[in-house]
Amino acid sequence: MLRFLSVLLLACLSFATFSFAASKADVETQFRQWLRNDFWPEAKKAGISNAAFEAAFKGVRLDWDLPDLAPPGFPKPKQRKQSQAEFSSPGSYFSEKRLQGLAATGRSLASAHASTLKRIERTYGVPGQIVLAIWGKESGFGRAKIPHPIMDVLATKAFMSTRPELFRRELIAALHILDSGDVKEAQMRGSWAGAMGQPQFLPSSFLKYAVDFDGDGRRDIWNSVPDSLASIANYLAQKGWQSGRDWGFEVAIPSGVSCAQEGPDLARPIAEWAGMGIGRISGKAFPAAERAAAGMMLVPAGTHGPQFIVTPNFYVIKEYNNSDLYALYIGNLADRIASGGGAFRGRWGDVGGMLRSDVLGMQKALVAKGYDVGKADGLPGYKTRRSLGDWQAKSGLEPTCFPDVSLKAKLR
Repeated sequence: MLRFLSVLLLACLSFATFSFAASKADVETQFRQWLRNDFWPEAKKAGISNAAFEAAFKGVRLDWDLPDLAPPGFPKPKQRKQSQAEFSSPGSYFSEKRLQGLAATGRSLASAHASTLKRIERTYGVPGQIVLAIWGKESGFGRAKIPHPIMDVLATKAFMSTRPELFRRELIAALHILDSGDVKEAQMRGSWAGAMGQPQFLPSSFLKYAVDFDGDGRRDIWNSVPDSLASIANYLAQKGWQSGRDWGFEVAIPSGVSCAQEGPDLARPIAEWAGMGIGRISGKAFPAAERAAAGMMLVPAGTHGPQFIVTPNFYVIKEYNNSDLYALYIGNLADRIASGGGAFRGRWGDVGGMLRSDVLGMQKALVAKGYDVGKADGLPGYKTRRSLGDWQAKSGLEPTCFPDVSLKAKLR
């Protein structure tokens, strides 16, 4: 009996494997049909020739190992209940060992590429340390392995990802890149998400912001350091980088000054912030050239972590990656490269252990009370933080501007 069950189980497994392989082969066939019948008319309308289209897709294959795929005919991927997961403490983002390593390498490369970086700053107005910091964060200064053939990634995701429209646009952009002659398809490699080369540009960003800075007639963000660095600077410049300004300053906010004043929409001259008793945590005065210019309060962990006055350039860095923590990482790394700075002096408190569903509940309660929390998604963005701080003050509580367990029962 046991032998019979073993044989039966083996047969079932073999049948399941055969069924999956057949289904997979069917998807491959559908992919080729999709390329010719669905995607080709779109590419033709965008100005791609039939010869270029055929050449680009001749060796392209579906990459079944990529994440976030939804193959036709396969069970739909289960949606993760994001609201039930814990969100991480902001402090976990800033690995001191990693930052020290990047800063040491960045200082060495700042010397090695000094003439290129000076020319870049003259051309685009972006300081070399900012460019180096992004280069280091995105690709380990060009040393990180970038393993994926970009056409395989984009074609796979355009055909069967959970966000096909985004990748259809990027796939069209990639065809235009190949058509331009800047790079051969075999060299056009990127990440599993479609970001390419040393600056990690999506193809559409390449078309808008990549530049030929070494004068060889090609925009090469895969092999050329000058092209890669200048392309990063051009991106920031076109997004509005203000030449001559810093990214921001770590500060100490006095207890009598509410933390509920943060956000890019509540800017005021830095001299006014200083007049409220907010000073740089280093003890240095704000630079004279910055005092009359606009600054914004930023408290990513409320009163439980480092506090900042940031400039509009902080939000330009966020254009590269829409995250406060990313922009702070780049700013801190740039300061380390330029002047040997270290970690933020404010300590990150023990925050971030709550369930996203708990934070979402707080957000919904604040909305019911008339507050604007931005996107109610269980993550405490600046609108949620300052709304929470306003509610705390009106409720006779000391504003902390950050959700914690003690507030769950109080905010209903």
